[in-house]
Amino acid sequence: MARLDKYIWAVRLFKTRTLASAECKKNHVLINGEASKPSKNLKVNDVVSIKKGGVLFSYKVLAELEKRVGAKLVADYMKDVTSPEEIEKYKTIQMAQKVYRQNGLGRPTKKDRRDINDFWNE
Repeated sequence: MARLDKYIWAVRLFKTRTLASAECKKNHVLINGEASKPSKNLKVNDVVSIKKGGVLFSYKVLAELEKRVGAKLVADYMKDVTSPEEIEKYKTIQMAQKVYRQNGLGRPTKKDRRDINDFWNE
């Protein structure tokens, strides 16, 4: 089966394989609830969880995959099994961001950027 970093890149959860590998090393990617190295091999029916911005997104592996696939084919290889509570938390965070800065007010200042980074990296 495919390596963890290669699989999560191939199903388009990360833009580059380097980013996928870096997130694995930071323990932001879990297999069946346990932190894993980027080189860990995945099996069918494993649950891959990814921590992004304080929310834990979960995906079930449906089939083996070696090469990156088009966006329309991703559903054949993984299934989103994120809990409703986590989805609700994600929507709440999105709404908070809209209230924080209205569209069209320009770029964040250095202080704003640091505050945003501190919030997301907890």
